[in-house]
Amino acid sequence: MSEFTTIGLIVRRNSERAVYSLKRLIRFLQSNGRDFVLEQETADHLPDQSLRDEANHTASLAELGKHCDLVIVVGGDGSMLSGARALVESGVPLLGVNRGRLGFLTDITPDDIEDKVGEVLAGNYFEEKRFLLDMQVIRQGQLVSAGDALNDVVLHPGEFIRMLEFELYVDGHFVTSQRSDGMIVSTPTGSTAYALSGGGPILHPRLDAIGLVPMNPHTLSSRPMVVPGDSEIRILVGEHNNTNPQVTCDGQIHFVACPGDEVVIRKKPKELTLIHPQNHNFYERCRSKLGWGGHLLD
Repeated sequence: MSEFTTIGLIVRRNSERAVYSLKRLIRFLQSNGRDFVLEQETADHLPDQSLRDEANHTASLAELGKHCDLVIVVGGDGSMLSGARALVESGVPLLGVNRGRLGFLTDITPDDIEDKVGEVLAGNYFEEKRFLLDMQVIRQGQLVSAGDALNDVVLHPGEFIRMLEFELYVDGHFVTSQRSDGMIVSTPTGSTAYALSGGGPILHPRLDAIGLVPMNPHTLSSRPMVVPGDSEIRILVGEHNNTNPQVTCDGQIHFVACPGDEVVIRKKPKELTLIHPQNHNFYERCRSKLGWGGHLLD
């Protein structure tokens, strides 16, 4: 028997498939004598009033961790990213049921809800720690914006198609000046997301490392780098940029920067705990999600 007795539930909005899986999950939790708490926006958007009535109570996303000892996200990786940023400080672990597309972060398929969630509730699971990035935009010595990211922090030109000029520093050491479409600063978790599309390396989730992936650099010798996880990354936006670039966290939260701003990125001290079923395997996930080849003799 696991220690999970009160389960928080987050569902991808505007998805009939996700709501169907949520109903199955709720029935299963009830049959196992578990209390469940619906995230408030999930409850507000449910078409079935009876599901809201059956919940022990509702809570905002930020408050969900105070009431639960496990949160299950029914949706895609985007839903998991939102949940991770909101709940990392609470320390509550997250488990994902995939109702999105790729599903690198959401382990359980809809057909396996009862079996795999049942295994977790029975104590047959393992925990994995993932770190987030803490981002700050500094303007003339003053903090003007801040955000967290489980996948990546991206400096990019926004809606304008033009190159940016910036300088890159690691732990106070000047690395390079660059003209490019921007820079992706990625965790190992995010190395299979946007950073991979930009030509970055895949980093195993247990690595304590940060990936730096330039976006379409003007200099062909500019290549991705991997630096220690405790590094301080500083990007100085060039004074001569004629546009205000954007800084995006996980592709979901956007901040506008100005020429001369500093974007400072560090590892967040508090780590996120992900719950995986016992059969979870990172390499198998890469094969299935990225279309890698299987055994030659199969």
